[in-house]
Amino acid sequence: MADKENQLCDRRRDSRKRGYESTLTLPKAIEKRAVLGELTNSITPNGCRLNLKQGPGKTRKRKPDPAPSEEDVAVVAEEKVNNEIRVNVAAVGVRSGSNELPGTGHASLIYQHLHSLEVNETRRPLSNYMEKVQKDIKPVMREVLIDWLVEVAEEYKFVSDTLYLAVAYIDRYLSSSELNRNKLQLLGVSCMFIAAKFEEVSPPHIEDFCYITDNTYTKEEVVLMERDVLKFLDFEMGNPSIKTFLRLTKFSIFQFSNLQFDFLCCYLAELSLLEYRCIQYIPSKVAASAIFLSRFILQPNFHPWSPVLQQYTGYRPFELKDCVLALHYLRLKAETSTQAIRKKYMDHKVFDFVISYFSFAL
Repeated sequence: MADKENQLCDRRRDSRKRGYESTLTLPKAIEKRAVLGELTNSITPNGCRLNLKQGPGKTRKRKPDPAPSEEDVAVVAEEKVNNEIRVNVAAVGVRSGSNELPGTGHASLIYQHLHSLEVNETRRPLSNYMEKVQKDIKPVMREVLIDWLVEVAEEYKFVSDTLYLAVAYIDRYLSSSELNRNKLQLLGVSCMFIAAKFEEVSPPHIEDFCYITDNTYTKEEVVLMERDVLKFLDFEMGNPSIKTFLRLTKFSIFQFSNLQFDFLCCYLAELSLLEYRCIQYIPSKVAASAIFLSRFILQPNFHPWSPVLQQYTGYRPFELKDCVLALHYLRLKAETSTQAIRKKYMDHKVFDFVISYFSFAL
């Protein structure tokens, strides 16, 4: 009888031991990976079950919080007012009491790094290469080429960075190599081909670029020109452009979305690509000037430049004067020539106001 009782106790102890050990190991049923929607009863590595399924159940009644004192209410109200002030300061671009706009610390470092790249002489074209290097190519030919490349970029739905990079490649190559005018379109197509492969997810094939030239050039000619350009660039295809600084400044300083302002900045920036004289300005200055002129056009009763913009970009208003006047001249010139960019932005209804506003602004 005693032996039977001892055996029964041993079995009970074994069953309790097995039950405890089973809670420390994952059951074989969940070894198969399950989607998130099926994880209604997950098990942690410690063996604890997590009930992720929401539904009615027993809940412990929570004691009501004590009523806040008058001092607590005053502190909360003051914090709320301070937060609203910070948001408004960030929106209008006016510097607060601190030395830097809140939230732009990393963006300022990125801006400074990109600025150090754009002033590198190896990444910059000569501002007078038409006079010093080229003998058969004139500024008006370059303008016609880039105006045509704008149409190409629109036809293939390229991102704007592709266009900016292609123009930068063209100017840098022409700054060092003399080219005959009958090869200028070949250079433009090859630079657009390189930029598209660098920026686009699905760039067109080389046959497409031959087709857009009405098969004036063969695939072999495009490949040879592409090789020459890449060799000249030393395969360093990335470079900060006007669009880079424009995008970084707008997202860092202006904490709101204004389509008219965005479209106007982009319109002025792309117009600068057409003008040979704008090569003398580095991309960050052109971007800052586009922002200056856009703010002046849309809000003529307010000063277009703020202390935050001056601190962030490093440009004071008088330093932007020449570039702003050049952009204004291009805006007037666009009404009678180089229709590709104007037509491109006229297709957007949100920009109709800006185009019509140009008729009498400034």
